[in-house]
Amino acid sequence: MRICRFDDNRLGLVEGDEVVDVSSALDQLPAVRWPYPPGDLLIRHLEELWPHLEAAAKTGERLKISDVTLRSPVANPGKILAAPVNYAKHIEEARADPGINFGSDVKAIDHYGIFLKATSALVGAGEGVVAGSADRRTDHEIELALVIGKGGRNISEAEAFDHIAGYAIALDMTIRGTEDRSYRKSLDTFAVLGPWMVTADEFGDPAQVDFELRIDGEIRQKSNTRHLIFDVPKLIAYSSQAFTLEPGDIIMTGTPEGVAPVKPGDVMDCSIDGIGTMQVGVR
Repeated sequence: MRICRFDDNRLGLVEGDEVVDVSSALDQLPAVRWPYPPGDLLIRHLEELWPHLEAAAKTGERLKISDVTLRSPVANPGKILAAPVNYAKHIEEARADPGINFGSDVKAIDHYGIFLKATSALVGAGEGVVAGSADRRTDHEIELALVIGKGGRNISEAEAFDHIAGYAIALDMTIRGTEDRSYRKSLDTFAVLGPWMVTADEFGDPAQVDFELRIDGEIRQKSNTRHLIFDVPKLIAYSSQAFTLEPGDIIMTGTPEGVAPVKPGDVMDCSIDGIGTMQVGVR
């Protein structure tokens, strides 16, 4: 199942080049009031909502994907967790480029641990990215993202896949500088998620997945998740040692080599096998 959020917070299922509006299924979600439960309500109840989504898809309005604005498939994540320098070749380029490292001694993920991005940075593919200050370098970083479906703490690697609702393409945008990562990567629009969420049953094994990012036809980043230092199960286990994971939490798994600046007017063409392609404009 490919689940999207589009236009004025409509819920859709993606079928080919169309979106089927299944917003009527949202009536099955439980009513909530303050204090609201942690995490994303849709993701928390996705399993029980599944048959209602399938039923709504039989009669829902069909729209061309090209005619809608795609928003983040997760509306209310409690946390966006991200993995720094989780590909060996990215470590090499970061150490070699002073425009990335700013004189710091770049190390791998096992040194830095997980960092957090502000949830206010979250946007969908159709909303685009606002480049940072004109005197600061703003870089693209394509990543495979996973969405937690079942919460937990101290999750083992063996149990990790039981906690995943689905996968999406992510852009961990960043301005270069000396500030902490959580500051430089949390500007508004600097966490792109989309174009939709592919449920874990359809996506399959994330261990060997090709992905790439192009601008004007030029390949900027191209890699495979087999090169991750901390793979998906290890990232979930490692994160859950420190944080209680909640349904709707997003984990960005890290970016490979090829990070480079973007400027207003660029369109980032991002693709991951098993998910699809999203075009994200820079303004």
